[in-house]
Amino acid sequence: MINEVLLKDAIAQASHIRTGSITAAELVECSVEAIEKINPTINAVINPLYDRARRKLKELNKNAPFYGVPILLKDGIACVKGETFSNGSNMLKSYVAEYDSELVKRLETAGFIIIGKTNMPEFGLLPTTEPQAFGPTKNPWNLSKTPGGSSGGSAAAVAARLVAVAHGNDGGGSIRIPSSCCGLFGLKPSRGRIPLAPLSSLVGGLVEEHVLTRSVRDSAAILDLLSVDDPYSFYKAPFFGGSYADRIDEEPKQLHIGYSLTSPFGSPIAQDCRDAVMKTVDMCHSLGHKVEQKDLDVPFSGKELGTLFNVLWSVGATTALAIFENKTGQLPPSQLVEPLSLALYKEAKKITGPQYEFTLQKMHKIARAIQEFCGQFDIWINSSLAQAPVDLGLMNQNVDQPMKPFEIASEFAPMTALFNVSGQPAASVPVYWNDQGLPIGVQLAAKNGDELRILQLSRQLEKLVNWEKKIPSLLDS
Repeated sequence: MINEVLLKDAIAQASHIRTGSITAAELVECSVEAIEKINPTINAVINPLYDRARRKLKELNKNAPFYGVPILLKDGIACVKGETFSNGSNMLKSYVAEYDSELVKRLETAGFIIIGKTNMPEFGLLPTTEPQAFGPTKNPWNLSKTPGGSSGGSAAAVAARLVAVAHGNDGGGSIRIPSSCCGLFGLKPSRGRIPLAPLSSLVGGLVEEHVLTRSVRDSAAILDLLSVDDPYSFYKAPFFGGSYADRIDEEPKQLHIGYSLTSPFGSPIAQDCRDAVMKTVDMCHSLGHKVEQKDLDVPFSGKELGTLFNVLWSVGATTALAIFENKTGQLPPSQLVEPLSLALYKEAKKITGPQYEFTLQKMHKIARAIQEFCGQFDIWINSSLAQAPVDLGLMNQNVDQPMKPFEIASEFAPMTALFNVSGQPAASVPVYWNDQGLPIGVQLAAKNGDELRILQLSRQLEKLVNWEKKIPSLLDS
């Protein structure tokens, strides 16, 4: 059994340090010990940074709100100067970052201690975490199942109580998918809410940064820390002048909530995922909210959205391959990149500048349609995924059918990318565990810029479900 302090959320851990019931150094060592004990089983942490963490304990501000609280960083997008940055690929295994991302600076200014980096699929392309470079990450709730992706290593680590919170990013569901698979709360903020600095945008504006947590209040508090204005960002989220953490316990007025039990693109939704939605609907009724069934009604097809998404992803997510080819004059060899990555890069090379610009324009047109539909409600609810966590190996890659994993992925996670396209905030909330003991999340989406509404309703649901008390049996061994 791991130290009981690791069972608590980051706010509680910080409080223990401030009151002296545990020192920051002791808490970091508790997390290190948990990683050393549990990580060989789940393979969530691929690059421990223990020595750096111990050094930072001596350097960071001891009065910072989260001083001494351990955190893990996903090995994609956010960089730590002087440390390797692989993006899940053999091609980048030896690449050393030349700068600290703004997100890293802000986390450390708040006192968080980065103790390692977590596993992810190559270039964040799939909703499962099984890169050839580092091997599969296993779901702590069932070691034969996926933890989701692309922030799967972070999700598995938080679910296994190695840390209370871990960094993630989300370009098509990469925070919400693993949160659903691992029984966590995962919020994708509005487009432009958290700066990507020193980058100004990624994958046409689809990607947002944030964290995966067990408590709603941790997510809200860290959103306060990371939400800053960046004059060089391509996108700006609607202004929010208050503190999310200070307001999550305010009882919202009666909310007008819509919900759907179907995929907007016709793919089947498993019964346990539908049951999760209906449980949420019942809880919303009990909280006094007005709830009505309303399927997504927009003037575009699933095929159109899939084509648009594939164009943006194939160009935006395979930039590293373009850099390799520009430097060497040849494609990366197959032992350095996976078949899907190479296939997407080859497709990206066929896309012209005007085609890409047209795709961006279409994305914004579709975004307006999704936002207009959701504007009828304070919150719109559907299942985060179409299935419970699937078996590891289902999305294995091969040279003969390199795009096959994408097809499987679209059946597994057909709903999350909607809100990357629209830029709206959306969260996966862990309200349900099926008969096999697997967590199933429900997705809450709100109007652009209205993270507070999601956080407040999620907080109400959290009090009813008390999901933090649910712990994988893995931790009993």
